[in-house]
Amino acid sequence: MKVAFTTSTGVEVDLNFRTSTSFTVWDVRPDEAYYVTTVRITDDAGCEDDRIAIRVKALSGCSIVCAREINGPAAAKLAAGGIHPLKAGVATPVEEIIGRLKNVLRGAPAPWIRKAQIGNDFVAG
Repeated sequence: MKVAFTTSTGVEVDLNFRTSTSFTVWDVRPDEAYYVTTVRITDDAGCEDDRIAIRVKALSGCSIVCAREINGPAAAKLAAGGIHPLKAGVATPVEEIIGRLKNVLRGAPAPWIRKAQIGNDFVAG
């Protein structure tokens, strides 16, 4: 499944979803993960709702968006777009979060993760 991370460096989840202009996207599977692309937000004009909508649209192929902080309205818009919001709370290495996700995928993942796996041509565990 594709997972986007808010990051200023590509190494650490260190930005708020609403203000991040750079998202690294990884394809995370139970036994491997690899970098896919970096999504950059260049059109950031307008009100907060517009800024959130721009990000949700740009990340539409992702199953999860992980940010240091995600406020309620942004989380709701992500969920409405079929993207699960994941809040790190503190600056956390991308590789650490990927490792945790891989462990979840190898075990008994929650129903929403199984659905995301199937949606990305995975066989549910």
